[in-house]
Amino acid sequence: MTTTPAHAIADNAALIVIDVQEGFADSGYWGPRNNPAADANVEALIREWEATGRPIVVVQHDSSSPASPLHPAGAGNDLKPYVRRVASALHVRKTVNSAFYGTPDLGEWLRASGISQIVITGIQTNMCCETTARMAGNLGYDVLFAADATHTFDLAGLGDDVMTADELARATVTNLQGGGFATVVSTADLLAASAAAAVPVG
Repeated sequence: MTTTPAHAIADNAALIVIDVQEGFADSGYWGPRNNPAADANVEALIREWEATGRPIVVVQHDSSSPASPLHPAGAGNDLKPYVRRVASALHVRKTVNSAFYGTPDLGEWLRASGISQIVITGIQTNMCCETTARMAGNLGYDVLFAADATHTFDLAGLGDDVMTADELARATVTNLQGGGFATVVSTADLLAASAAAAVPVG
């Protein structure tokens, strides 16, 4: 997957960690997934954001379907341990795809905090991550989409048509970058940009 060159990272850029929950490990429910490196990349970004004092927003999905591994009554609703330990600036709970339709209100918090740049990571690439990125782009935020710090699953569409997780991820980054909703970057891009931002000029 090709990404754009490294993008400058604001001192208060918010890392949005979307739906990194235990229930997504249920392959019997979700089917085949892509990008096995996603968790390691999300964790690397979390550690960088913690080390630099930038804000982290943790988003958690509470499915309304009792059959879903993400239903609040089940253990699958729990955040993965490396996210659960994060002292986040904001913890949003939602029942729909966009993190902007959750509680507390993400947009209100970003505005009150003077944050205009966000970095999106998590699960699923083409669902909650893409939806949140599209909304953020429409709302005027500088959106960096860390594609390799997300993953998704094969998905059936019309009839017998199934798109693989890799195909869906490619469609997402094309939609976001080509449509002007976000700048698609890699974890390495972000870590390098963060390191560069920490170096005094002059």
